[in-house]
Amino acid sequence: MDFSLSEEHKSIFEMAYEFGQNQVAPNALVWEKDGTIPKGLWKQAGELGLGGIYVSEKYGGSGLNRLDASLIFEAMAMACPSVSSFLTIHNMCGGMIEKFGSEELKEKWLPRLCKMEMIFSYCLSEPNSGSDAAALRTKAIKTNEGYYLSGTKSFISGGGYSDSYIVMTRTGDKGPKGISAFIVENGSDGLSFGAFEDKMGWRSQPTAQVQLDNCFVPYDNLLGDEGKGFYYAMDGLDGGRLNIASTALGGAQSALNSTMQYMEERNAFGKKLNQFQALQFRLADLETDMQVARTFLRQAAWKLDTKAFDSTKHSAMAKRYVTDVAFKVANDCLQLHGGYGYLTDYGIEKIVRDLRVHQILEGTNEIMRTIIFKSMIEEYT
Repeated sequence: MDFSLSEEHKSIFEMAYEFGQNQVAPNALVWEKDGTIPKGLWKQAGELGLGGIYVSEKYGGSGLNRLDASLIFEAMAMACPSVSSFLTIHNMCGGMIEKFGSEELKEKWLPRLCKMEMIFSYCLSEPNSGSDAAALRTKAIKTNEGYYLSGTKSFISGGGYSDSYIVMTRTGDKGPKGISAFIVENGSDGLSFGAFEDKMGWRSQPTAQVQLDNCFVPYDNLLGDEGKGFYYAMDGLDGGRLNIASTALGGAQSALNSTMQYMEERNAFGKKLNQFQALQFRLADLETDMQVARTFLRQAAWKLDTKAFDSTKHSAMAKRYVTDVAFKVANDCLQLHGGYGYLTDYGIEKIVRDLRVHQILEGTNEIMRTIIFKSMIEEYT
């Protein structure tokens, strides 16, 4: 079994890392204060092939796999977890359109999505259905002209910022089989947005409710088949969980890198901090935790790429384990910085705030445990 990265993998990582360090890192704190990401950044990302990572070259994408994507998102998150995570959402939408959309739908949306001339967001959660996603209430009424959607989606990254939204909507009876997916373009009649949320982390990402009030959507904007939307959503979330784990890992690695440098430069009691054995032991444990998390994450990505029977379980396990480890590492790095870790200028407190939500979204880590256990029951009985 070969655990080493190929030269192509190394090149992919380095490309994303350099883009992040040159274009994102110098601006991350400013964008956090402004509460938005300049759209010009996405045009640059699109030119590098980062707008359609999973999309085939036929439609302008890069045609890469889940392991490739994990490397990209980890590398970019070393500059800013919030920016990298927003890119994962856009790419998840592209992957769903590529996998489940009609040929006409792909030709219409994917070329602009891949160039990032059109930014996509994903709308599943609602005010009264978070973890219980199948209980969503947003409804679509079918008419001779098309569909009319009504309901509210909450916690939407890119709400009021993105150009199009993949919206999970009820077209049938209660439960997962009554849900369909639609592409709703910004500017559609009946589409509006709530005020931007004031969040603990991911502050550079505009986040708002997406409100649909008898919002008209043409037949052509139905993604795949009626009644299959929940299946599409869950399929997309396997990869989404790996992505969010990857960005958590990148953020934690950045915190650990900064801490190693700080402990080389900082002196106390006549010695550098990295000469105290107790602190050496703590850093050694953090490095071990990071390496275990990285290996586990890349194995889960490989399983998803190879369509292994237990890929959903491993995606859930990796998301749960890696995001927990990443938050702990970042929080410990803040502690090792002492009072300086609490200051904005050092960037550690931002990483801690950003990584906290990774334990909540794409399915809370408690829901991950539920998924894992259900898989265990199926395997052992």
